[in-house]
Amino acid sequence: QSNMMDVNDTIFHPAVFVLLGIPGLERYHMLISIPLCFMYATAVLGNSVLILVIVTERSLHEPMYMFLSMLAGTDILLSTTTIPKALAIFWFCSRDITFDACVTQVFFVHVMFAGESAILLAMAFDRYVAICDPLRYSMILTLPVVGRMALAIVVRSFCIIFPVIFLLKRLPFCRTNVIPHSYCEHIGVARLSCADITVNIWYGFSVPIVMVITDLVLIAVSYTLILRAIFRMPSQDARHKALSTCGSHLCVIFIFYFPCFFSVLTHRFGHNFPRHAHILFANLYVVIPPMLNPIVYGVKTKEIREAVTHLFIRIKK
Repeated sequence: QSNMMDVNDTIFHPAVFVLLGIPGLERYHMLISIPLCFMYATAVLGNSVLILVIVTERSLHEPMYMFLSMLAGTDILLSTTTIPKALAIFWFCSRDITFDACVTQVFFVHVMFAGESAILLAMAFDRYVAICDPLRYSMILTLPVVGRMALAIVVRSFCIIFPVIFLLKRLPFCRTNVIPHSYCEHIGVARLSCADITVNIWYGFSVPIVMVITDLVLIAVSYTLILRAIFRMPSQDARHKALSTCGSHLCVIFIFYFPCFFSVLTHRFGHNFPRHAHILFANLYVVIPPMLNPIVYGVKTKEIREAVTHLFIRIKK
């Protein structure tokens, strides 16, 4: 009996999965790794500087910048969950990943996406209050409120993605343990199972889509009200200032959601879309938005530019 159990256990969960990197582009792995490594380093450095500046500069202890530092933290975690392993595959052919490490990677990749979406919504709400109800801004968005919003973001992301762990752990894997990807993601791992994965596919597609669409609709409502308020402003100067703070936020929203929809739609309907293009895109998606976010905010936000200059002057001294 115990022998049978052992055999069954080995059938159910392979000890390790093998990540192939980008199948079909193996001979370009080294070439792809160079821009990928550069973008990853830029993302980590840029977001770390952003967090450091926001934490150390008293003038930036405002809700807008607190949400921005949360976005930067999420960006660092998102790219760090995936890119170092991908680079290890490209450079050292270190393809093995244990089952638990793989499930952990799935969990963190998806939690960071859910978190990022929620943070962008919180930032839209912050801009809405700042522009549509400026007199009560400091009364509405107090430190405890921002803290509660941050907690709600963490709890929501965790609760949405937590079931995925159980949905994966219940699956038997008896076909192959080779994942044709450079990191583990939910549906990619589920497809290796020899059981029915309908629940995984439904949960894997419907929950993120419902979440993202809900966030996007609420962001769109906020921005419709914000733009209406901006164009009613009497002075040209006030209008310009309000538009420029919203501009950087809208840029970041576009950078995050556009690839998100593109990825989901090509996965669902793009059966002629080559697999290596999918996987290359999935790698760029976890590193390009994190790299661009601090640049967009750094370039477009005067307060952050000044704070970064102060920081470097202090370091030089």
